[in-house]
Amino acid sequence: MKKQGRVGALISLLVLIIGVVKGQDGATIYKTYCAGCHGTQLQGASAARLIKTDWKYGRGNGPMFRNIKFGIPSTDMVAWGKVLNDEQIKSVTEFVVASQTLPPDARRPIPATLKTKDYTINVEQLVTTGLRTPWGIEFIDSNNALITERPGAIRSLANGKLDATSISGLPSTTYQQTTGGYFDIALDPNYKTTGWVYIAYGHTNGNPADKNAPSMTKVVRGKIKDHQWVEQQTVFEVADSLKVTGGNRWGGRLFFDKDGFLFFSIGDMARADDSQDLGRPTGKVFRIAADGAIPKDNPFVRNPKALPAIYSIGNRNVQGFSQHPVTGEIWMTEHGPMGGDELNILKKGGNYGWPVITYGIDYSGEIVSNDTLKAGMLQPVIYWTPSIAVCPAEFVSTKLFSKWTTNLLVGALAFEEIRRLVITKDNKVADQEIILKGVGRIREIKTAPDGAIYVLLNEPDMVLRLTPQ
Repeated sequence: MKKQGRVGALISLLVLIIGVVKGQDGATIYKTYCAGCHGTQLQGASAARLIKTDWKYGRGNGPMFRNIKFGIPSTDMVAWGKVLNDEQIKSVTEFVVASQTLPPDARRPIPATLKTKDYTINVEQLVTTGLRTPWGIEFIDSNNALITERPGAIRSLANGKLDATSISGLPSTTYQQTTGGYFDIALDPNYKTTGWVYIAYGHTNGNPADKNAPSMTKVVRGKIKDHQWVEQQTVFEVADSLKVTGGNRWGGRLFFDKDGFLFFSIGDMARADDSQDLGRPTGKVFRIAADGAIPKDNPFVRNPKALPAIYSIGNRNVQGFSQHPVTGEIWMTEHGPMGGDELNILKKGGNYGWPVITYGIDYSGEIVSNDTLKAGMLQPVIYWTPSIAVCPAEFVSTKLFSKWTTNLLVGALAFEEIRRLVITKDNKVADQEIILKGVGRIREIKTAPDGAIYVLLNEPDMVLRLTPQ
């Protein structure tokens, strides 16, 4: 669907106005508007083929509908929302999906090796069955790790194999398939002495099965003994009056810095304006001590109208934290709306602008803000438009990948990829290399004690282990 000439655009609009196209099926609409560029059999012509497994800009009905309606920035794919109505776009989307010779959610097979600029990487498929939407992973030692599952479980990974027994006694969670559930997991910096394990999860004091019960991201810690979760303590929870109903974008990423402080995110929960309100928990990054105490040097601790644990505001939905191995700065990835995913450096008391400034638009196509820059609000290091649904972040500091030291690995959900970002000394992104693509949604990237890089996939739910040859 390349940009039409003036005559073609006028004809298309005229056809729409007089209603001739209304009621046509997806195949007819495709033949009229799309076949000239994508081929009569979807085989590709002047534009990309549409029968494939390598969907660069997201697969399935939802992403395809948005790409047709709103276009794909920086490509020849223009927005067709002024030519075709939603019913017609839905019809042509369903036609394209139904035309696939493979199932519409088919993915490339996971390769045994990856060829990158610096390494040939071996890919081990450690866990291929038995997991349910793994979200976070944390290593106890070189042979053992803990994995959270979104429906509300913690699983043990021992010597690369999944323990069939779940941890019992865990807190209940609000979970409705696409929202809520268990998020990240972290270990106390002094875990060998204390045994504390931290989890972030969607929580309500009402009925967890009630999607309208007031809910919010909560952080607790406990200990695991003989597959039992014991000695639970709450380290962060807001009052019920600050919880929300029907929210999404929970945040939920946990991160201990080198000084032993716990940072975590809560997304805007679909209440964008509250991201700028210091009295509301949504759209923020928080900083607390390991026991939940508020650090005395937190930026808003002396503001009586602010939640004292807040460290930064205007964060739509932070999904990744990692600390630069040389500078000690904490970098974070953040979901934008449709467009405008961000890579930021966490600043004490920083305002990252959401929703006052943004490089994206709403999923409905409505403008969130006309501004991308405003005094007192921080700019991202880089942003991605269209949104790749950037998620985990992990600085490389292992000797196994010494050529990548201080490079940042980021994963993407919608684009199903891992990118290696080359970071300069002045905090610029000099290069981006896609090292894995199209095998699943990249939920987490974590360096193991032995230097291997572990990857959690969703759809399919798997654990991969990457090592250089």
